[in-house]
Amino acid sequence: MGESSLIWLRVAAGLYSLGLLDAIITVLRRRESLFRIALGAFAIGALFHLVSIVEQGLVQNHFPANDIFETLSLCAWVVTVAFLAIYWRYKAESLSVFVFPLVFVMTLVAALRNPVARWQSEAVRNTWLTIHIVLALLAYAALLFTAVAAVVYLMQERQLKKKQVRSFSFYRLFPPLGMLDELISRSLGAGFALITISIIIGIVWSYIEYSTGWIDNGLITTSFVTWGIYLALIFFRVGAGWRGRKAAILAIVALCCSAITWIAHLRLESRFIQ
Repeated sequence: MGESSLIWLRVAAGLYSLGLLDAIITVLRRRESLFRIALGAFAIGALFHLVSIVEQGLVQNHFPANDIFETLSLCAWVVTVAFLAIYWRYKAESLSVFVFPLVFVMTLVAALRNPVARWQSEAVRNTWLTIHIVLALLAYAALLFTAVAAVVYLMQERQLKKKQVRSFSFYRLFPPLGMLDELISRSLGAGFALITISIIIGIVWSYIEYSTGWIDNGLITTSFVTWGIYLALIFFRVGAGWRGRKAAILAIVALCCSAITWIAHLRLESRFIQ
């Protein structure tokens, strides 16, 4: 990738990061005033992104989708333009929770193609890796807590539908459905923030560790799968407005899928170490 086109692409990724920040804030439900700023940065980022794609095509004299990095860059730009068009027509702000993080991660991956110098300090290398692992484990713990709350929610809901009152039943120990729904939402939001930061740190660490071949690492692929599951869960929960029974079932399914990817990750890691 040409130096100047790579610069424009990284500028676009930097602007898209405001969208990621807005999505995390929205999920955590602390404030919602960043969307307008993030949307403006998203639109400007799309312009820089287009310049990068056009320049790359002109420099190499071919359509800029020659490898996975160029394809990701092009796909990210197409998704960006599609979202901006949909928002301009329908004001579908809820889609941003899904689109903003997806576009940022795709653009970040596309921008990490050219090789860089290896780690200058082993301590820094190990610290980055440790932070990545700790954040990922905390994210899994949050998803586990979400799934447990979802199971309790379904049990409580089933008991209420049957209209059975048992004086000594352990069902009386359950929190109200509204509180359980709030717990699912809070733990899910915290888990999404943690796993997203973990993924970003892991991407940068792998880029420095494995140079241009980092994208082919199976460990990275399984990490993306786990993050994608989380992102889908967040979209249905926040973007599509799923609550109650639907959200609880989705949380349990997401935990099962994440467990499978985590097991695959451990097996790949053991093979890689050998």
